[in-house]
Amino acid sequence: MRAIVASGELVAALRAERCAGASIGFVPTMGALHAGHTALVEAARQRHDLVVVSIFVNPLQFDRADDLERYPRDLGRDLDAAAGAGVDVCFAPSTDEMYPCGEPVVRVCAGALGAVLEGASRPGHFDGVATVVSKLLALVSPDAAYFGEKDYQQLVVVRRMVADLSLPVEVVGCPTVRERDGLAMSSRNSRLAPEERRAATVVHRALQAGRDAVIAGSPLDEVIATMARTVGEEPRASLDYARVVTPQLGVPQGPLSRPLRLLVAAWVGQVRLIDNLEVVP
Repeated sequence: MRAIVASGELVAALRAERCAGASIGFVPTMGALHAGHTALVEAARQRHDLVVVSIFVNPLQFDRADDLERYPRDLGRDLDAAAGAGVDVCFAPSTDEMYPCGEPVVRVCAGALGAVLEGASRPGHFDGVATVVSKLLALVSPDAAYFGEKDYQQLVVVRRMVADLSLPVEVVGCPTVRERDGLAMSSRNSRLAPEERRAATVVHRALQAGRDAVIAGSPLDEVIATMARTVGEEPRASLDYARVVTPQLGVPQGPLSRPLRLLVAAWVGQVRLIDNLEVVP
């Protein structure tokens, strides 16, 4: 695996690969790599000659300084994990490399899609996501970029950004990878104390309860209440939101008779967890 920290070196290396006829699959990450990231790499490997992974903790998408400070970082471990997963090129820039003029004046606005759900709880988060992803896509120029469905709203925002800005890249969503007890794999899981880790499974259980309510024919408000009630039964958890949305994050109208996404965000101790589940009634 080739590890690169300078954007100019990255652009030159990938230009040479493209000129040689290689197709490029790209997996953007913030490090703390786990089996969910490995699954994205494997999906890219199946379709492309070259797999590029980026590792960059983007300060623009953190609404709280303490959250940014506590985000897990271990570049050496991540480079070993990327190499072990079969990554060809790992781009691990510094903040100064990504934002050489300091905090960017020109940014990509996520609009209405970025103002709801996670955007309402974390103001400015998706503007930061859209800005850094657009920069990374410009540097890598991949044929396709791979994102996990665990961060479902992020996937929707990135797809819309690519469509609205006519960026020549396919955005591929990959299924959420879970622990055996259902907890969605996330870098934030490492910050859970043992008793909090056990309690964290309530997020997935709430989604399962909501899915069962949809299948049983419950109306929208009852499905939401079911998910909220399930989280409320866990004393170590507190609900941020529970929602039922259409695939494009709209509010379902009438009977719940089309493909849906159930979304839950909850605090477990000092760690905020999100998860979602697709339901086809």
